[in-house]
Amino acid sequence: MRRHRHAVLCSLTVSSPSATLTLWAASWLAGDSAPDDVIDALQQWAPMHLVGAVDAATALSTDLAWPGVQDGAAPILLRLVRRCTDTSGALRLVLPAAGDVRGLPAGTDFARAALDAGEGVIVGEPGEPGIGLVPVVEGPDVLRWSVHSIANVPPLVEHTGLGEAEYAMREAIRDAAQALLQLSSVQTGHADGDPRRRIAEALDDRAHHRYPDSLPTRALRILDSADQVATILEVAEHDSPTEAPSASSAAAREELLRPLWSAVRTARMAAVSASARAAHRA
Repeated sequence: MRRHRHAVLCSLTVSSPSATLTLWAASWLAGDSAPDDVIDALQQWAPMHLVGAVDAATALSTDLAWPGVQDGAAPILLRLVRRCTDTSGALRLVLPAAGDVRGLPAGTDFARAALDAGEGVIVGEPGEPGIGLVPVVEGPDVLRWSVHSIANVPPLVEHTGLGEAEYAMREAIRDAAQALLQLSSVQTGHADGDPRRRIAEALDDRAHHRYPDSLPTRALRILDSADQVATILEVAEHDSPTEAPSASSAAAREELLRPLWSAVRTARMAAVSASARAAHRA
């Protein structure tokens, strides 16, 4: 067993609570981070974390109280992760969206909850029973994690290499900037100043979320690029009309942005998965 060391935090940002849990729990399972590192990282999202099983059967299998929720969720989440797997490679980030449900166990309550939230974590080996974790904001200072049983963890049906993901993000940064220019040219009445300033401010607002320093350098570059693309797209959507002038223009706007958002999700999942696998092999 490797000795725990306090992870040094770098300046890049984590995009979601599910990404934070996946990355830091993988680092902890690999012996590169202490439990307090994981807890500190999660608390950047909210000072209070709650955890609760979604049904009595899940509560029984995970030793959670039911009905209701428990405070101090971060240590409980680590216990659940440890109980379901001893390897960091068995942690999987999912970032589903309408029309893009890659990696979800079809027809499950977890799949529906993760799709509603736009994120989740699968814990367990493919082909074996596992659990799914979905965070939902319940207030300005409260994040609730719902715990779902997964009878059969789905296999990894798609693998995007880091080289492919990094190239895709370089292309996406260019395409997102072009989309911003195109959508910003439409008069909306609610754009508020220089888009470049708003992009910089949005990235700065996220800077209090950190990655463990054990992540591969290339994965960090991909995650940083994905954050830049996502922020550009958010500004582009803000600058575009709340209601497009016509059905055809609304469809065109969606057609313009959808593949870029898909590329962001793909890159984030690829980088996080590669980081978990690297921690497992180390």
